[in-house]
Amino acid sequence: MENQWQGKRVAFLGDSITDAIHVGTTKNYWQYLQEYLGVVPMVYGINGQQWAQILPQAEKLYSEKGMEVDAICIFAGTNDFNGAVPLGEWWQYAQAEANYCGRVLTVRRRTPNMDPTTLRGRINIAMSYIKKTFPVQQVFLLTPIHRGFATFSDVNVQPDETFPNRIGLYIDEYVQVLKEAGTHWAVPVIDLNSVSGLYPLTPEHKRFFHLEDTDMLHPNAEGHRRIALAMMYQMLALPADFR
Repeated sequence: MENQWQGKRVAFLGDSITDAIHVGTTKNYWQYLQEYLGVVPMVYGINGQQWAQILPQAEKLYSEKGMEVDAICIFAGTNDFNGAVPLGEWWQYAQAEANYCGRVLTVRRRTPNMDPTTLRGRINIAMSYIKKTFPVQQVFLLTPIHRGFATFSDVNVQPDETFPNRIGLYIDEYVQVLKEAGTHWAVPVIDLNSVSGLYPLTPEHKRFFHLEDTDMLHPNAEGHRRIALAMMYQMLALPADFR
């Protein structure tokens, strides 16, 4: 279809669901978006990476493409959950002077918390760089999809999302942080946790995931198509860039 995304260069940052090596699938969501919307994908996602690695991915994007990119899509967070990364805080506070209508007062000023050991801090670090480096590009975030059971080795067994991670937090809490990030950094959030409809906790949805017995975490090609369809209609409501 004719649309504002036709021919736009879109960088995709993230983890295994974005990785061009096709983890658990023969075709990724960004390939479907290439067909549906005509985007030109530039893929930087890497299997297993967390929000701590979004900054290096964005730096690599800039070193290779400079400003020759129209939009940046970030799909990460599920590995932060699996890695039991603390959520942290958005802000840090310090006393500072400010002029209020000619009267100088000492008040409690907030600045973004850049703690690299927490999810909110990692998001702040990456988004601060992206906002400064790509001011005319569209930037949007994707929330993690629902998580089913997966076992990849004796030391890499991941329970489904009915269980918390090692610090007692559920995937919903990580999804909520990603939603908050849209407000904090003035970027759209496509809530794939909701709008994709993918729900690996029910057997009827095994058709959308890689392997019923060992990998209900990674969508297969049909699952990726469903992700792309959900994204397409959301993206059609967004500017493709701000040039």
